[in-house]
Amino acid sequence: MLKDSKIGKNYRKPAIVAGMLVLATVTWGFSDDLFQISKNLDVFASVYKEVNINYVDDINSAKLVKTGVDAMLDGLDPYTEFVPESEIEEYKLHYVSTQYGGIGASIFARDGKVFISDVATGFPAQKADIRQGDQLVKINNIELAGKNNDQVSALLKGSKGAGIKLLMKRDNEAPIEKNLVRDEIKQPNVVYSGMVDGNMGYIKLNKFLENSADEVTNSLIALKKNNPNGIILDLRSNGGGILQEAVKIVNLFVGKDVTVVSQKGKIKEKNFTYNTVSTPVEPTLPLVVLVNSRSASASEIVAGALQDLDRAIVIGQRSYGKGLVQQTFNLPYNSLVKITVAKYYVPSGRCVQALDYTHRKDDGSVIKVADSLIHEYKTKNGRSVYDGSGIYPDIFVKQERFANVTQTLVSKLLIFDYATQYRNTHPKPIEPKQIILTDAEYNDFVKYLAGKNYTYSTVTEKLLTTLKTEATREKQYAEIQAEYDALKTKLAATKRNDLQLHKEEIKQVLENEIASRYFYEKGRYETNFKYDKELAQAIKTMQDKPQLASILKGEGNFKTIGKPVLAMAGKKEPKDTADE
Repeated sequence: MLKDSKIGKNYRKPAIVAGMLVLATVTWGFSDDLFQISKNLDVFASVYKEVNINYVDDINSAKLVKTGVDAMLDGLDPYTEFVPESEIEEYKLHYVSTQYGGIGASIFARDGKVFISDVATGFPAQKADIRQGDQLVKINNIELAGKNNDQVSALLKGSKGAGIKLLMKRDNEAPIEKNLVRDEIKQPNVVYSGMVDGNMGYIKLNKFLENSADEVTNSLIALKKNNPNGIILDLRSNGGGILQEAVKIVNLFVGKDVTVVSQKGKIKEKNFTYNTVSTPVEPTLPLVVLVNSRSASASEIVAGALQDLDRAIVIGQRSYGKGLVQQTFNLPYNSLVKITVAKYYVPSGRCVQALDYTHRKDDGSVIKVADSLIHEYKTKNGRSVYDGSGIYPDIFVKQERFANVTQTLVSKLLIFDYATQYRNTHPKPIEPKQIILTDAEYNDFVKYLAGKNYTYSTVTEKLLTTLKTEATREKQYAEIQAEYDALKTKLAATKRNDLQLHKEEIKQVLENEIASRYFYEKGRYETNFKYDKELAQAIKTMQDKPQLASILKGEGNFKTIGKPVLAMAGKKEPKDTADE
């Protein structure tokens, strides 16, 4: 022991010297960093000054600075962004609260005219019998012709209790004047809840903004009065929101003092572990979480935590893979900046972040986390799950795309217009489930399309055009022209049959749009339930008790979930994805 102490004393002096060297290096590096910051800010200010003074045309100073700041932040990730004072209210509406003063209707512009696209139940527009497809002509005597969506939306919004006068047109009727009083419009986070087949409770959560956990709690308590056989939490296309709301929602289904998510960043003060704090509302009923490729951020925390804790079955497609946490910081002149401060990790220890914003390609494009860098983690019951690629579902359901003809009919607003016409010529059904188009009604829609422009190109047609281009370039087109023309004629004939070939899916979209005319958002969901494959799989899975148990225990094929070789390609950015 004495010898060891002596050795310790011999090493003490050099250790102090080494410590001084480290301190000197850190101090020098810190000073150099401050110099670089000061230098570059000076350069930025000087460039701005010279451009502002000498540029040939007048410039918008605020716009110029914002462009520069946006370009600087674009090199980091899509979620780190600057919000000027003029955009604060819009920012809050997307990321914090969904409340505003208005009439409860959304609009769109077409051919220089403004139309109602959707109406929310229980608000002034619906109470005044304003309908989808109605044309807005004037707001408070202000002509709307030529105005864009933002301009019209600004005219519709205002303080609660303020009057607003609308001049509208419906079909060929005389103009209608509506006098309304603006109300506080609160867009719900839970857009639908109710009982579905198999006596299952269903909750559709669209976002994780303020009070989302309370809304899910209220829906869950109401559904429990029906003695459901299971609960389905639908997070498909939910881009996320407030992290703490996600933690509270997980707590509805698991007990106290359970880790839901941890966040870790460069600054230790930003590192937190979020545990459940309350007694769960429903800790035992079978639970399914539905996800798809646009379920991101807080949606992935809920799905990932419930999967890691072996509390829920996840069904659908691989989620987006956003494992980043943002925090907002106030800036001068009522502006703010939202900065990615950490990554989050679900209970098994995995981070779902799929895109690597740190190591970009030479052209600046983002790369996906390589399969070789993906690690294996274990759920509570020992099932294998993986990081770096979103949440992989326990049961994968292939997501089918609508045919080109269907997509075109939607984008050209032909289905929207036909649904408006249908609403004005047919009595209201008793309930959404009754809206099932007959063959005669579908044929009426086909007749309605006669003379309408809904041209589109199929993938085969595009390939055929490419073939002609390449054959012409290689001077071989003359040799294949006869076969080319014959194939083109055949394709044209086949394309004419698309309305019949894709009849079922076109009917599905038509019924959905027609239902919204009578029953609004609720009608869309209830009419579409019969076509929803993921929902059908959720009901089937919860009814099969042995399979349910096998999945959660990790038996057989359910021992491993989403091995790296199954990793999907990168996906487009979701629009609304903030975490904190």
